[in-house]
Amino acid sequence: MNNKHEFYIQRCLQIAKNGIGTSRPNPSVGAVIVFDNKVIGEGFTSKYGDNHAEVNAVNLVKNKALLKEATIYVTLEPCAHFGKTPPCADLLVKHQFKKVVIGCVDSNSLVTGKGIERLKNANIEVVVGVLENECRNHHKRFFTVQEKKRPFIILKWAETKDGFIAPISKNENKPVFISNKYSQQLVHKLRSKEHAILVGTNTVLADNPKLNVRSWFGKNPIRIVLDSTMRIPENSNILDGSVKTVVMIKKRNKNQKSKENLIFEEIDFNKNVAEQVCAVLQKQNIQSLIVEGGTQTLQTFIDENLWDEANVFIGDNNFKKGIKAPILNAEVASEINIINDVLKIYKNEPVVHLNNTNF
Repeated sequence: MNNKHEFYIQRCLQIAKNGIGTSRPNPSVGAVIVFDNKVIGEGFTSKYGDNHAEVNAVNLVKNKALLKEATIYVTLEPCAHFGKTPPCADLLVKHQFKKVVIGCVDSNSLVTGKGIERLKNANIEVVVGVLENECRNHHKRFFTVQEKKRPFIILKWAETKDGFIAPISKNENKPVFISNKYSQQLVHKLRSKEHAILVGTNTVLADNPKLNVRSWFGKNPIRIVLDSTMRIPENSNILDGSVKTVVMIKKRNKNQKSKENLIFEEIDFNKNVAEQVCAVLQKQNIQSLIVEGGTQTLQTFIDENLWDEANVFIGDNNFKKGIKAPILNAEVASEINIINDVLKIYKNEPVVHLNNTNF
């Protein structure tokens, strides 16, 4: 593979990260335009309904005449259909780019191969598959929805050195933090990138969480709550109406009517809860989910094998007794040291080991 191509696709991946959390349901694509070995334009996908990466990159090029001799690098195949915006493939054809280098093919049935075909039919040279694995990993949320028909699922919890996720009892209706303040801030950063966050009834009753991103920048995730018999008090933070909230219950009563920021969905709590959650979220067009519940909720997703990543924070403390952490029979893919905490990251796929890093 051409090292120059890899260099510029890597740059595309760097800038594409800026659109994670704001571009959905569109994938956050990165685009770089190169003329005479110099970058003359670059961009990433704007918020939904606004410009795609290719458009933003082209708009930064002052002398459009250069595009006929330029190469544009993109992490994902340019779209070939009309949505909120016109097809990006048509834009590249219009400006008669010399070459288009693509990280990975779009698996969306509206696009797959059609963008590439349109470019080739216009006599534009097309190179496909540069840093393909890295590009697919970057677009993991988008590909999971397209190919598995469910959201990308991240499990997250903190546990003590001796393997407990919470004390057996406590005096106050608020969380007992196991990880340090830097780990807690990192959790809020994680929340800002994902579409929704899920907890169970016991977590709400014990901690009265807000599930927002108050320690970071970005949009609060949609809140998903499992509450079969609606035991959660109406004055709970999670039902304050400040963020769209989906409550999954066994059966609605006449008073439980969905409204603007509060939606009730019925599921059968006696079988395949995680699978039913995925079906509801797919119906709600939710692309990614963080599961932050207690051991029972987390173990449900683990046992049904409905998870893609797990972020497990190991705090520098011991409870000696308490509620045991979930059991995850998977190999650690990477570790991050966060002062005196350790973040262990698991992937529900064959492991490619990464070097340990410090935060």
